[in-house]
Amino acid sequence: MGTISFPEGWHVYVGSAQGTAGLSRVKRHIRVASGGIAAPRWHIDYLLIHPAFSLVAVACAKTGERENECIVARILGGVPVPDFGCGDCRCPSHLFHFKANPEKIVIKTFSTLDLSASIKTINKS
Repeated sequence: MGTISFPEGWHVYVGSAQGTAGLSRVKRHIRVASGGIAAPRWHIDYLLIHPAFSLVAVACAKTGERENECIVARILGGVPVPDFGCGDCRCPSHLFHFKANPEKIVIKTFSTLDLSASIKTINKS
């Protein structure tokens, strides 16, 4: 993707945790963010290892349909980071910038889709 400038604030990445390895991938992203894995694999991993980014929370929803990832990306709001994390779909982005903490927006978005959000705050040591 090259070099991208990110404005200060909050960023929300929308990804799918489908299939047998889905939640394992989420756990892997958390390990990447904590320095437990140094090798980036997905777009989001490159942000997670950058010292200017800090993983604060992970929100998950149980869904049987992969398409919900794109639906969440369409209705979430925020300012999209063009072409980020959406190489396997037609969405303009799966990463969005917010000036303020978007937790309530994420919960509302999940609720709109009748998805029950589970939010895990990441402990900083």
